[in-house]
Amino acid sequence: MALNREQKRMLQRQGELGPDGEPIRTRRGPQAPKPAEQRTTPRQFVHEVRAELRKVVWPTRSETINYSIIVLVTLVFFTTLIFVVDWVVSEGVLRLFQAK
Repeated sequence: MALNREQKRMLQRQGELGPDGEPIRTRRGPQAPKPAEQRTTPRQFVHEVRAELRKVVWPTRSETINYSIIVLVTLVFFTTLIFVVDWVVSEGVLRLFQAK
């Protein structure tokens, strides 16, 4: 692994490289399972989820209505556009093959 000086210093500050510049091998990857004593209980999980959901900034009723209207108008516009393009192309192909 070729690293420049700046990258090596950054990795050493993060604790991923030793003072000799070699990677520290004791670090576990994100795929490694936690030991059983560190796992959370279902009750603790639900508590943490509720705490995180309290931090969410939910849109107001008027914002939700405005966004829904924008989505519906865009949906109708693109549906109509695709229909018109499809119809024009299909009519062109039919006329091309019916010409004698």
